[in-house]
Amino acid sequence: MKIRHLIPALCSSILALAQLSAQTARPPLTGISHIAVYTSDAAAAQHYYVDIVGCMKGSDPVNPQGVRYYINSTQFVEVLPIVDKNSPNRLDHLGYKTADAEKLRLYLKAKGVEVPAAAQKASDGSRWFNVKDPEGNTVQFVQPPAHAHAVNAPNLAGHHVIHVGMLVRDRAKEDTFYRDILEFKPYWHGGMQPDKTDWVSQQTPESHDWLEYMLTSGRSGGGIQDVSQRQLGVLDHLSIGVVSMEKTYDTLKAANRLAPPDSKTQIGKDGKWQLNLYDPDGIRLEYMEFSNVRPPCCSEFTAPNPSPSE
Repeated sequence: MKIRHLIPALCSSILALAQLSAQTARPPLTGISHIAVYTSDAAAAQHYYVDIVGCMKGSDPVNPQGVRYYINSTQFVEVLPIVDKNSPNRLDHLGYKTADAEKLRLYLKAKGVEVPAAAQKASDGSRWFNVKDPEGNTVQFVQPPAHAHAVNAPNLAGHHVIHVGMLVRDRAKEDTFYRDILEFKPYWHGGMQPDKTDWVSQQTPESHDWLEYMLTSGRSGGGIQDVSQRQLGVLDHLSIGVVSMEKTYDTLKAANRLAPPDSKTQIGKDGKWQLNLYDPDGIRLEYMEFSNVRPPCCSEFTAPNPSPSE
């Protein structure tokens, strides 16, 4: 008799645990949303992102002081007025797309991450919230609106942000968040020398877009002030995928859209063609072919490359 009475209670407990697990399961993370940067000259930034890069300018539904420069309907560069002119930092945050912002907030809360009280709704219908990663970087998660607006940007060399990068000092510390909690998956790692790792790339779980740790120990002290604005601009960057670097270079050159210091193509250590541009405050834009043309240095790719159709 006692066992019979225990069975319904046991079943109810199992059901409750299953429901709790479902409620706190990680919703899909479907790629890069954006990079948000500071500008000291809004007019110069607009000239660069519209006339040089070819983005479509739009209002910022999250921050009325900001401007968005769209690469496609759900990926963009968010440009914000500079907060501290004495700081070398020009990166405000990196953003990632999710299928459900509120469920992701609850998932992170269940994992012990400090989260806001609720996901916010922007004027375009998107939902978003911010958290801090283990090194104090702001990370924004965005659930795109149900009906994202069309982007008319015919002068863009590519229409897919395939990765973003940021300065990272402690790979293991950051992995506790991006790998262990968010479940980013390994893609590639390498360095200027085969025996030293300078870059670690990991793809978002449900896409082939990736985050690149730009590893640097800096000088003693470990603060962001240790790194110059120029160095930070190289480390904190975005990358637009292109099918043909030769065609991209020729098109940009013919339109007088190339500028020093790196207005030349090169093959990176990952075996992919690349070309760098810099915004007026030094943030790097790396055009990169989707696939490598020679074997990568240091490690093999452990996941598929992104594609133009993603």
